[in-house]
Amino acid sequence: MNIRSAFNMVGTLAILLGLFMLVPMTISIYFREVGFQSFLISAAIAIGLGVLIKKGFSTSKEPTVKESFIIVTLGWITAAAVGALPFLLSGTCPTYTDAFFEAMSGFTTTGATVLGDIEALSKGLLFWRSLLHWLGGMGIIVLFIAVLPGVGVGGGRLFRAEVPGPVPEKIVPRIKETAKTLWLIYVGFTAMEIILLCLAGMSLFDSVNHAFATMATGGISTKAASVGAWRSPGIHWIITLFMFLAGVNFTLYYRAFTGRSLRGFFRDDEFKFYVFLIVAATLLLLANSLLASDSFQSLREAFRHCVFQVVSIITTTGFATVDFHAWPAFSKAILMTLVFVGGCAGSTACAIKVGRVLILIKHVYNEVFRFIYPRAVTLPKINGLAISRNVVDTVTAFFFLYMAIFVSGSLIMSGFGLDFVSSASAVAATLGNAGPALMVVGPPVAYQSIPALGKWVLSACMLLGRLELFTVLVLFIPDFWRKR
Repeated sequence: MNIRSAFNMVGTLAILLGLFMLVPMTISIYFREVGFQSFLISAAIAIGLGVLIKKGFSTSKEPTVKESFIIVTLGWITAAAVGALPFLLSGTCPTYTDAFFEAMSGFTTTGATVLGDIEALSKGLLFWRSLLHWLGGMGIIVLFIAVLPGVGVGGGRLFRAEVPGPVPEKIVPRIKETAKTLWLIYVGFTAMEIILLCLAGMSLFDSVNHAFATMATGGISTKAASVGAWRSPGIHWIITLFMFLAGVNFTLYYRAFTGRSLRGFFRDDEFKFYVFLIVAATLLLLANSLLASDSFQSLREAFRHCVFQVVSIITTTGFATVDFHAWPAFSKAILMTLVFVGGCAGSTACAIKVGRVLILIKHVYNEVFRFIYPRAVTLPKINGLAISRNVVDTVTAFFFLYMAIFVSGSLIMSGFGLDFVSSASAVAATLGNAGPALMVVGPPVAYQSIPALGKWVLSACMLLGRLELFTVLVLFIPDFWRKR
């Protein structure tokens, strides 16, 4: 195993992140904020550290499959460690634990926060939080592959180790072109949302920040009341639309943009199931809200808020237009269920994924069918094609491993003195990269009250959820480190 190639790429990543810090520094200077020095010092540390690592681990070898797992996992940890510096050096976070939690939450598009008065933050730090989201949404390693020269065959291995979904799919034959194409679609949607939000009455600064958080399905806002700070139905519907789009498999967009029929969306089983879940959950929330509460002035208003919250939660974005923690218990139970589902494979959303849930449902149906017809040889199908036994086994293993980590994490968090609902919802929200939780870890206190060790546990949950468990956990298998 060539560890030098792994550390060499991590060094390059640190330099790249240091350069990105110059963007919020420029914004701080533009708004005449004194905190721009924290970005300058952080950038210098990140770039200097990256240069030292590259010099100490200089190599020209391409990473192998094993090294790709190390690069992706270590790369994300390094990104959070470096991204935490502006929060710490500016005094926004009193401890490095809080700063690391905030940075990990940003890069993994979780949206959980330990910060109190969000609106008291400088423009530079507000933008840095959103930029962390945006970089992490499509994947920092995918960005690495797209923009840096010299990433050859090893780029394909890195891509497969990071890109979420049960079956990472190349859009075009060359992996570098696939990474570029994904980022072009991502940037295009972000630009469209910025323009529409500005036209709807949101300021340019807020539009950029919310477009970054929307397309990354991260949910970090510049306002303490999240999107609810704007009473404009137009703004709510625009963000709802782009959250929905961010939760769709980006491969479908590429096929549509390259001249293939839009009917591909409606032939895709995962997309249809995604739409079905949103419609069904919205109708259930709407009925429950109208029957159990009179907080909405009209059916139209209730429908808008219910659609917004369903799309926000299933895409693991975490934006809010109302305090849904005050909704009836049944509505909150539906939203917490959606936290586990997540968006489509190949989207910027996290959690288990609609595609995996659909495969599991079809697999269960298939097993029940075999009880009726024991001699039948059948395989579940997606888009008319049989799903291989290997894929079914992998998805099943992923689901049970996900639930095992959820249960274990909930028990660990209970050990820190949290009640069961707070513990379970905190782990579900961080493992699913959804952000909002309930009870003690619900707004406005968020995750401030969690003990330091608990924040490290939840940070690990964020990383595991964003890299879809196996990429990280494979490093803890002794056979992984043995020479073959």
